Amino acid sequence: MENNYHIPVMLQPCIDGLNIKPNGIYVDVTFGGGGHSKEILKHLGAEGRLIAFDQDPDAQANIPNDSRFIFIDQNFGFLKNNLRLNGIKQVDGILADLGVSSHQFDVPERGFSIRFNADLDMRMDPNGNLTAAEVLNTYSEDKLHKIFGIYGEVKNAKSLARAIVTARLENPFTDIDKFKIAIAEYIPKGKENKYLAQVFQALRIEVNAEIKVLEDFLQQAADVLKPDGRLVVMSYHSLEDRPVKNFMAKGKFQGEVEKDFFGNQQKPFNVITRKAIIASDEEIALNNRARSAKLRIAEKI
Repeated sequence: MENNYHIPVMLQPCIDGLNIKPNGIYVDVTFGGGGHSKEILKHLGAEGRLIAFDQDPDAQANIPNDSRFIFIDQNFGFLKNNLRLNGIKQVDGILADLGVSSHQFDVPERGFSIRFNADLDMRMDPNGNLTAAEVLNTYSEDKLHKIFGIYGEVKNAKSLARAIVTARLENPFTDIDKFKIAIAEYIPKGKENKYLAQVFQALRIEVNAEIKVLEDFLQQAADVLKPDGRLVVMSYHSLEDRPVKNFMAKGKFQGEVEKDFFGNQQKPFNVITRKAIIASDEEIALNNRARSAKLRIAEKI
């Protein structure tokens, strides 16, 4: 199932970045189709262990039959607690492949894709409370304006928000097609797909609290990695890449690196990748999802 589910992006650079020790403990916080996890397992000896996280029930069909493998059916924003529950305090490496898997885009009823009509859902965890329909039908105009402007970088976010608030008075939003019709006059001609992708990205990030979850995860990763342990993170847009880059470089999301009384920098990581690694032209030709991927690697001090 893995090949239809999701082709792992930059597989070899991720594995190289983790610098795997055969007897080490590793975490794949975005298991998905299991492509990265299966490759990590190939590099582990009998003593090694791999813990994988995924809140999407569909991912469980890809779990390998391997005694060294533990699957945790949770959001990776709860990394530290779930490792503790499994008796693990520190690990040798953590891999995160952020964003939505190609499988999630390809299942129409999940509501992630602009290609299909479906309920306005967009929950990565189907048990989550907030859906895209609820965001569109209940959020204030001001809040919608901020979401589309910040998370989607939508140029006309203000007028789009006003249009949504006006349209829902007559008919609350339930499905993707009705939503697209309601906002049709605000979509720039010739740029329909790009514009809708930005709008859907904004809704998806809000529904799944993706930026907060990412920041929580990065702070916990710094706590659970052993000295010299590796953090390997792949992101697909600047909203994800910026906090990853800042946290790896400074140990915080804004401002300068903190220093102690003697002027020594107080930061958890040394950055291994001065510039983000990007996919080769060959890989992009085989897997379009790799086109926007940026890979960053840091080592715990």
